[in-house]
Amino acid sequence: MWHQNILGTIGHTPLVQLNQLTKHVPCTVLAKLEFFNPGGSVKDRIGYAMVQAAEESGLLLSGGTVVEATSGNTGAGIVQASQIKGYKCIFTATEKISQEKRDFLTAFGAELVLCPQDVTPEDPRSYYSVAQKIADETPGSVYLNQYYNKANVLAHYHSTGPEIWDQTNGKITHFFATASTGGTISGTAKYLKEKNEQIEVIGVDPYGSSYYKYFHEGVIDPDEVYSYLIEGAGKEYLAGNMHMKLLSDYTRATDQEAMLMTRQLAKEESIFAGQSSGLALAGALDWLEQHLSQINSDSLVVVLLPDSGSKYISKTYNDDWMKANKFL
Repeated sequence: MWHQNILGTIGHTPLVQLNQLTKHVPCTVLAKLEFFNPGGSVKDRIGYAMVQAAEESGLLLSGGTVVEATSGNTGAGIVQASQIKGYKCIFTATEKISQEKRDFLTAFGAELVLCPQDVTPEDPRSYYSVAQKIADETPGSVYLNQYYNKANVLAHYHSTGPEIWDQTNGKITHFFATASTGGTISGTAKYLKEKNEQIEVIGVDPYGSSYYKYFHEGVIDPDEVYSYLIEGAGKEYLAGNMHMKLLSDYTRATDQEAMLMTRQLAKEESIFAGQSSGLALAGALDWLEQHLSQINSDSLVVVLLPDSGSKYISKTYNDDWMKANKFL
C-alpha cells in the first residue's frame, strides 16, 4: 500500500522509551518523536490542517497565496501542503530563525521575509504585523494566523491526543510539552483529559517567555519577558490557542539547560532532536525530580519532542556557537 502524496505520511509518530537520561526517576518516560513527520516537526500536523480549513471555509481559492508568521516549522508544514495543492507561500520570521530552517522553506519555493526579533507584537516591524500587512496587500491571499486558528488545536485533538492514548493503551499518567501557539499542548490535553481527567498535563516554558508566570499568577510581567535563544517555544503574550485551564502545572528551563539536554539526547539516547525537545525533556525531568512523592513505577510519562536536530546543526550542535553563547 502506498500514499497518494507526502501528506499521507503525517502523524502516527513513534513513542520511544528513554533509558539513560531517566535513571534517576522511578517511572517510565516515553518520548513522542515528532521529527518522524515528513517536514521534520509536529507542525506538519497543523500546517496541513490549517490549509484544509482555509479551503473548506472558502477563504483559500485555487491559485491563492498562503501567508503566515512562523519560527520555521509551521511554515514547513504549510508549504508542503501548499505545494501539493498548488498555492504560493509567503512567510515572515524573526532573525533568530536558524539558517537550516531558512533554507528548508526556500527549497520548497516559499518567499521568506525576515523581521527584527526584539520588538513587541504590535510593532509594525514585528513578524506578526508584517504578515498581516502582506496578506492585506496581496490579492487572493489568506493569513492563517496559527496563534488564533482553531484548526491548530483541533489537529492535535484529532491526531496527537488519540495517538498517545492508543500507543500507551490508555495508561499515560503525565504529559509534558512546550508551547508557543498553544495548539499542541491544548489540543492534546483536551483529548487526554476527556479520556481520563486524572492525567496531569505540564507545560514547559523557556525563561524569558510569559506562560510560566501567567499560569501561576495570572499576569504577564514585562520584567520577566525578554529575548531568549530557543526557537519555537514560549511567547511574549497569551496566544489565543493557549488554554491554560487544561493544564495541571507549568515548569521552565533555561536556554543553557535546554541546549545541553538536546545534545545529551543525541549522545545518550541516540535521539537527534531540536532545541525545544531539549527544553521539554529538561523541564520534564526537573519536574519529576521535584515531585518524586507523586510518581512511582506505575507512572507513565510522555514527553513530546517537537522537531529534528537537523534544523539546528549550525547552532545547538555547533561547538563554536555553543561556546560563543556561553553554553559550553
